[in-house]
Amino acid sequence: MSEPQSLAEVRARIDALDTELTALLARRQELVRRAADFKTDEGTVRAPGRVEQVVAAARARAEAAGLAPEVAEAVWRAMIAAFIDLELAEFSRGRER
Repeated sequence: MSEPQSLAEVRARIDALDTELTALLARRQELVRRAADFKTDEGTVRAPGRVEQVVAAARARAEAAGLAPEVAEAVWRAMIAAFIDLELAEFSRGRER
């Protein structure tokens, strides 16, 4: 891919990547919702050991790809926290039924 020739082109490419990221996050969300079906309590939803495992893997993949591991960790922790909140809300609603 050629180098962008203007700020507008950089922004357009970022917007295109954001579109791809949104589609990937939607796929991840569907899997998170499916995982919730197998969980029995709030502790299994929060799964701190799994969180650390996922963050460590994200840092390793980031480093291999040339992304600052600190950036990857911050993004993954924010993403995981948001999905945990969603899963907890859905878990609570499921128990109310």
